[in-house]
Amino acid sequence: MMAMVDSIVILFLLLMLLLIIVIVIFVCKPWRFFLSSRPRLSIKDGDIERPLVIDDANALRNQSNELPRDYDLEGACFFNEGPFRSPRPPGLVSKQRFPASSPNVPQVDSSVLEVTSDASEEVAFGQTLRLPPDQLAEIQRHTRVNFEENRLEDTVQRDILDQRSCLTLEIISGPSCGVRCSVQSTKPSHLPLTIGRVSPSDLLIKDSEVSGKHALINWNLDKLKWELVDMGSLNGTLLNSRSINHPDTGNRLWGEPFELANGDVITLGTTSKVIVRIASQSRHQIPFGVGMASDPMALRRGGKKLPMEDVCYYQWPLPGLDQFGLFGICDGHGGDGAAKSASKLFPEIVASILSDSLKRERVLSLHDASDVLKEAFSQTEANMNHHYEGCTATLLLVWADGDGNFYAQCANVGDSSCVMNVNGKQINMTKDHKIANYSERLRIEESGEPLKEGETRLYGINLARMLGDKFLKQQDSRFSSEPYISQAVHIDQTSRAFAILASDGLWDVISMKKAIQLVLQVRERDSSLAENSAEKVANFLLGEARTLRTKDNTSVIFLDFDNFARYSCKSES
Repeated sequence: MMAMVDSIVILFLLLMLLLIIVIVIFVCKPWRFFLSSRPRLSIKDGDIERPLVIDDANALRNQSNELPRDYDLEGACFFNEGPFRSPRPPGLVSKQRFPASSPNVPQVDSSVLEVTSDASEEVAFGQTLRLPPDQLAEIQRHTRVNFEENRLEDTVQRDILDQRSCLTLEIISGPSCGVRCSVQSTKPSHLPLTIGRVSPSDLLIKDSEVSGKHALINWNLDKLKWELVDMGSLNGTLLNSRSINHPDTGNRLWGEPFELANGDVITLGTTSKVIVRIASQSRHQIPFGVGMASDPMALRRGGKKLPMEDVCYYQWPLPGLDQFGLFGICDGHGGDGAAKSASKLFPEIVASILSDSLKRERVLSLHDASDVLKEAFSQTEANMNHHYEGCTATLLLVWADGDGNFYAQCANVGDSSCVMNVNGKQINMTKDHKIANYSERLRIEESGEPLKEGETRLYGINLARMLGDKFLKQQDSRFSSEPYISQAVHIDQTSRAFAILASDGLWDVISMKKAIQLVLQVRERDSSLAENSAEKVANFLLGEARTLRTKDNTSVIFLDFDNFARYSCKSES
C-alpha cells in the first residue's frame, strides 16, 4: 500500500515539474532566437543622407473627395494625389541629426532608427534603437566621404558651366573677305565649327586654294580652350605663319590640334586669311543687381509649423539667349509640388519659344513680349500634372537691346505681385486675381455664372486664377490660368529704376507704395551700399515683413537697375 502511495506522489511531482518546464518555455520563448521571421535590421550609407520622415504638417492630407470648407491659400489642406498614392510601407525609417553650426559638412551626432510599424511584437511602437559606436563611426565616415566627393563633383561641373567662351572668325583677306562666323562653347550641337570651300562648312570660303573640307575648330572641355585642326588640306593651313599640317602631306592625314588665342591669324592656301576673336564671360554675370530672400515664417499661425511652399528663382541669361533673362515667384497651396514644377518649366519653355528667330526678333523690334508670355503660361499649365495642388505665378521677363538699355515685362496669375519704380514713378506690373477683386468678379459674371452677393471664395479658395488645381478646374469653369500681362517698361542707362517681386506674405503687411519708400530709405540711409546691395535690400524687406508678423511664407526678389553695367564680353589677352 505504501509503495502505491509513493508511486502516486512521484508521478504527481513529475507532472508538476513538467508543467513548470512548459510554463518557463512559453514565458521565455527560446525559439525566437532560432526561428525568428522578423527581418534583420540593416542600414545603407545612402539611407543616412536621405531622411524619409516628413513633418506631420506635410503628411496629413485630406483623403476624401469632398473639398474642405476652410481651404485657404495659406495652410491649404487639399490632399496631394491622395486616391492615387499607395500608403507608406511599414518598416524602419532613418533620421539624421546634424548640428546647426555646420553649414558645409554634415557632422552626424547620432543616427537613430525609429520603428514606425507595429508589426514587431518585441519592440514597442516609437521605441528608439541606437547604433553601436563602431558602426555609427563607419557610417559617419562614409557620409563625409560621399559628401566631399559630391561637393567636389558639383564644383567642377559648376566651373565648367561657368566658363562660357565666344569664338568669332572673320575673313580679312581673299575672295571671301568680310565673311564672319560665330559659335559659343556652351552650344555643343553647333560644334565642331568647320572651314571649307563647299557646303555644309560653317565658314564657307570661295577660294580655289581652299579644300572642300579644309580645317575645323572645336572646344576642348578638358583644357577649356579652342583648338584648330587641319583636316588633311591640299594647300596647307598656317597658324600665325606656322604650318599645322600633318608631316606626311601626301596621304591627306589630319594634323595635331593647336590651341587658339585671341588675335591669332589663320592662313588657308596663300591668300585667304582669317582673324580669330575670342571673348569670355561668366555664365551667371548679370548686368544689374539681383537680390533674393525668403522665409517660411514658421510658428506664426497659433504656434503651428508653417511649411515652405514659396519657390523663387531666376536665370540670366536664358540658354542660348544672351539678351534675355527670367525672374519669377510661385506661391504653392496644397503643397509645394506645383510651385516647384512651374519654376522648372518656365525657363525651359520661354527659352524654347524665344529660340524661334522670328518670335525673338518680333520681341526685340516691337519691344513687346506679350505673345511669348501668354504662350509660356499656356504651355506650362498644359505640362503640369497637379490635380490637387496649385500655385500662383509671377514672371518678369527682362531683355537687353543693342544700345545697352533694358525692357521688362511681367505676367501673373494669383496674388504674388511685382511693382517697379522708374524715375520716381510707381508702375504696378501685376493684378491680383482674388475673387473679392472687382475685375475678377466682373470676369466671372461675364462667364455666365456670377458669384453670389458677398461670396469671396470658390470651393474654399480665395483665388480665381492659378496654375495646377486641375481637379477644381474640371469641377468649375470659372477657375482660370489665363495670365494678366503688363505693358513693357523701358529702362535706359539714365533711369533710376528698380523692381520688387514678392509673394503675398510681403504684400499682406506692406503695401507697394510702402515697399518703394522702404527701398528709398535704405538707400538714403546707407549711400555706401555697393557690393551685394540688392541682396541687402531684399533681406531688409523680408525683415520688415517678419517684424510686422506676417502670417504666410514670404519671398522677395529685388532687381536694381540703377547702376547696371553694360552687358558685354571681356576680351581675353
